[in-house]
Amino acid sequence: MLLDEEWGNLNKVKIAGRKVFPIGLGTWNMGDKADKFEQEVGAIRIGLDHGVQVIDTAEMYGDGNAEKLVAHAIKPYSREELFLISKVLPSNASKKQLPISLDKSLKRLNTDYLDHYLLHWKGNIPIEETIEALERVKSMGKIKSWGVSNLDVDDLEKIMKLPDGIQCASNQVRYNLGDRGIEFDLVPMMNKFEMPLIAYAPVARGDSNLTKQRVLVDIAKKHRSDTYQILLA
Repeated sequence: MLLDEEWGNLNKVKIAGRKVFPIGLGTWNMGDKADKFEQEVGAIRIGLDHGVQVIDTAEMYGDGNAEKLVAHAIKPYSREELFLISKVLPSNASKKQLPISLDKSLKRLNTDYLDHYLLHWKGNIPIEETIEALERVKSMGKIKSWGVSNLDVDDLEKIMKLPDGIQCASNQVRYNLGDRGIEFDLVPMMNKFEMPLIAYAPVARGDSNLTKQRVLVDIAKKHRSDTYQILLA
């Protein structure tokens, strides 16, 4: 973990019109094992105690168990200070099913609204229909904003040409020192539209093939830190 004085000096970033702490917590693989419940809750709370605001989850994670875990973890904290993100499965991203999926996520998270709601990845339902459904639930106050996940340049360009496409407030993609392909085309395109990038797996989920690379180990030693801090930086 970053030293407290370093952690506190990180500048906030803007997403969907709100400034938040730049490091968030993902919940993939959380909530599935009862014997890990308290440990996982504790991990989330340590992050929140050190300034984290963004918590990312999805209806797919543990078939809803991750959302329930998040609900338990955030109980002692001010909901207004948090920035909750969840995701809808592509198969549930229709005008009929998306509101149902959202309501189930809200119930599991024990909240009245999401700060950000993402299409988990591209599916067979036309993106125009999904955007219409997202705008509808946003107008009802159930989500503050929406975005997408795992979409490439062609998909984003199509979205931005649609009437409400400009409302797409983020794209969440895999991005770390071992996965940098998006820098060639996707990142420049998103910068053009001033669309925030939410990076998942920033430390490659602890992949030793990356974290133990000699160059990273040497840089970490030079800065009296560990490779995870370098990867985040």
